[in-house]
Amino acid sequence: MGFRLAVSQNEHVSPDDGQVDAVVSVIASDLRATSAPELAEVLAVDCSGSMAHPRTKIAAARQATLAAVDALRDGVRFAVVEGTHVARMVYPPDRALVPADDRTRAEAKAAARRLVAGGGTAMGSWLELASDLFDEHPDAVRHAILLTDGMNGEPRARLDAVLARCAGRFTCDARGIGDGWAPDELRHVAEALHGDVDAVRDPGELPADFRRLMDAAMGKVVADLGLRVRLAPHATLLRARQVDPAEVDLVGRPEGERATRFGTGTWGDERRAFLLTLRVDLDGFAVGERRQAARVDLVDAAGQPLAEPAAVLARSTDDPLRSGVLDGQVAHYTRETELGELILAGCEAHDAGDGRGAEAAWGRAVALAARLGNEASLRRLRWLVDVVGAPEDGVVRVRADLAVKDMHIAALSSTRSTWAPGAPEREPAPPGGPDVRCPECGRVSGAGSRFCPRCRHPFEGVER
Repeated sequence: MGFRLAVSQNEHVSPDDGQVDAVVSVIASDLRATSAPELAEVLAVDCSGSMAHPRTKIAAARQATLAAVDALRDGVRFAVVEGTHVARMVYPPDRALVPADDRTRAEAKAAARRLVAGGGTAMGSWLELASDLFDEHPDAVRHAILLTDGMNGEPRARLDAVLARCAGRFTCDARGIGDGWAPDELRHVAEALHGDVDAVRDPGELPADFRRLMDAAMGKVVADLGLRVRLAPHATLLRARQVDPAEVDLVGRPEGERATRFGTGTWGDERRAFLLTLRVDLDGFAVGERRQAARVDLVDAAGQPLAEPAAVLARSTDDPLRSGVLDGQVAHYTRETELGELILAGCEAHDAGDGRGAEAAWGRAVALAARLGNEASLRRLRWLVDVVGAPEDGVVRVRADLAVKDMHIAALSSTRSTWAPGAPEREPAPPGGPDVRCPECGRVSGAGSRFCPRCRHPFEGVER
C-alpha cells in the first residue's frame, strides 16, 4: 500500500534536559487503487424531544439522513438508528446491517422521512447498538455518524464504559446541531472513537455536511492503522498524540518488548502528523555521539508493517545553541496547541462573565491564528469577536450578537491544526477538467477520479 513515514526533529540533546520531541508525518496515497474493502455504516440520529424545538432541527436531521443514504455506494452494509433515551432500529426493522442498493436506499429514505422527535438522550445506548450491528462484520471498515442536539442523559461512567468497548472496533464522527450540546462531551466521543467532531451553525447546512462525511467514509480502505513505537533501552516515551488534522492524545497498548502500539483509526488517501515526546538518558553517550532513541513503524491490525520504518534520533551535545533550537515542525504544532488553549481560555472567561479576559485571550488567538495561517480557526473566531485593524495585531472586541452555539463551535475548533510548513507535501490535487459520469450507476464524480465512489467501477477509458 502507498504509505510513507517522515520524521522532523532536532536530534541535538543536552544531558541536562534529555527531552526529544519529534513530529512523525504519515502520508497515504493511492490506497483505493489497491483495495476495495467491505464497508459498514451506521447513522445514529438524535430524535429526542428537544429536536422539535425548533422543528428545523428534526427536519434537517431527516434531510441529512437522506443525503447520507444517497451517498452510500452499492454493497455497503448500513443501518439507520433512532436515538432517544433508547436506541431503536429505523431501517432495517431487524437488528442487522443490509447491503445498499436501489431498493434498500429507497426504503431507508422512506423510513427516515418518518423520523419524529420525542424522548430523552442516551448516547451510550446509541453507540452500543451500533457496536452490536458492527459485530456481525468483523472484517469490514466500520464507521458511524452520531448527531445530537443535547447533552447525554446517562451517567458519564456509563458512556465511558461504552466508549471503552467501542474503541478500536469502529470510528465515529460526532456532529452537533442547535445550541444545547456540550463541546467537551461531543469531543470526548469523537476522540475516543478516532472520528471528526464539529457542529453546524444553521440546520440547513447539515445535509451537505453529512454527504461530505459519507463521501470520506466511502474512501476508507484500512480499518485499523497502528503507529508502533519501539524504544531503545536508554529512552522513555512520555507522550504520543496526533497533532494534525486535529490534536488528540493517543492511547497505546504494549506490544512486545519495549514496544507500544497506538491505534489511529481508519484511513483512506490522507495525511496526518503525530508528535512523540521522549526522555533520553545520555549517560554513556560520548559528546557528539548519535544513537537511535525509537523506531516507528506503521502497522495493520495484524501487526504487519505497511511502510519503511522511521527513526527518532538523539545526539549528545554540550552546545546550548544546538540543543536549544526548536525544530520547525515541532514549533508549529506547539503554537497550534497554544492557539487551542487561548480559544478555550476565552470561552471560559466569557462564561465566567469576564469580558476583558475573553477579549485578551481571543485577541491573542486571532493574532496567532493569522501568523499560523489557520484560516478555519480565524473564521470561527470572527464569529465571536470584531477584529479591529489587522488580525496580526490581536485587537478585538467581543461581538454584541455573540451566540452560544458559535462559542461552542469555536471551542470544537480549538483542537484543529494546520499542516506544518516544511512537512511532506500533500498528494497532487486532482487534475482539472470535466466531471465524469459512471456508466454503471450514473453517479457523477469529480475530474481526475479513477473509480466511482458508489459502485467502484473503474473510469479508465470512460468518456468525460
